[in-house]
Amino acid sequence: MLIIMIDIVILILFIHAWSCFCYTSFLFGDSLVDAGNNDYLITLSKADSPPYGIDFIPSKGQPTGRFTNGRTVSDIIVQALGSKSFPPPFLAPTTRGQAIFKGVNYASGSSGILDKTGSVFVERVQLRKQINDFEQSRATMMSMLGENGTTDFLKQVVFSITSGSNDILNYLQPSIPFIKEDKVSPAVLQDFMVLNLTLQLKVLATVFLTLPHLFSSIHLLRMAMANYVRYPCYFAKRLYEMGGRKFLVVDVGPLGCIPFVRAIRLMPAGRCSSEANELIQGYNRKLKKSIDTLNKNLGPETIFVYANSYDIVMGIIKRYRKYGFENGEDPCCGGNFPPFTCFKGGSANISSVLCEDRSKYVFWDAYHPTEATNLIIAKKFLYGDESIVSPVNVRELYNYNLT
Repeated sequence: MLIIMIDIVILILFIHAWSCFCYTSFLFGDSLVDAGNNDYLITLSKADSPPYGIDFIPSKGQPTGRFTNGRTVSDIIVQALGSKSFPPPFLAPTTRGQAIFKGVNYASGSSGILDKTGSVFVERVQLRKQINDFEQSRATMMSMLGENGTTDFLKQVVFSITSGSNDILNYLQPSIPFIKEDKVSPAVLQDFMVLNLTLQLKVLATVFLTLPHLFSSIHLLRMAMANYVRYPCYFAKRLYEMGGRKFLVVDVGPLGCIPFVRAIRLMPAGRCSSEANELIQGYNRKLKKSIDTLNKNLGPETIFVYANSYDIVMGIIKRYRKYGFENGEDPCCGGNFPPFTCFKGGSANISSVLCEDRSKYVFWDAYHPTEATNLIIAKKFLYGDESIVSPVNVRELYNYNLT
């Protein structure tokens, strides 16, 4: 009798999870999509104080750990698809048990594709560790739904990855005085980022989980890249082998135009850093090629969607008035000069500068877009053509029937 009751409970849980699977997302990445994981870390990269979240309606304007004034692109997408809640941060104590079937946000501000990225901020959850965290969630699913139920569930959800910006920013920042740092060439950096991102999408074998730590020198890095080019199919599948079948991979935006990079590169008004943007465009081209290869090799039972955020954001910056903005280059909060902090003190005298109308600014702080900008990006991801999202747009991805 007890066994029958347990089976009934599992069946009920499965039916509940199955009924809400259509728009479930598992989100990985950096501060562009972090929903509060860094609030649970010892880190300098936090958005846990006002005025962050000032326009986030569910929290009544209180900070939630999101690095913007309101919703992120991921928030807007799941809401547009009919979800009544946002995927909660993995590190929140309440993100356990049945809660994970509505989606989970594993993203962490200051994190990157490469393990060493963001170390200056102390703690952060790197992409590799985020996917390890998903493995814990998957184990919970297995215990509740069984292997077949978990497999069927994961075939329908979307795995969204937004990472790479911090790796580029770390590369662009000036070297610390009196400390010799050998930088790899832009081409090697691009290749290594694509390698590691593809690795996280594909590799499951434990022997490779510490691969990024092996490259302690430029020589070893170049050797690794040579092997990768020579044996492109050598790496086994990771997220794919853990059950993922629908993927959204977002490229890196035009960081050469964000207030932080314009300041450290001493760019005049109205100008972006062409050096930074050329580096990013080279990376994005290689990433797109890698995504196309994954689709060719793993389709048609798996689909990887490439989202072209670069062209969207560059279009907004170049024609910001067309989109209803009044300022396309200054941050709404924190100013254009170091330390670029956005905070609200006890009085106006000890608070950072805050613009009057957040909806008229492209940038929220020196690094991140406003909710108004995120709304435009999300809409183009949802409904855009193949020049923006390919081979299908995000709305089509969520409804996509795999063979």
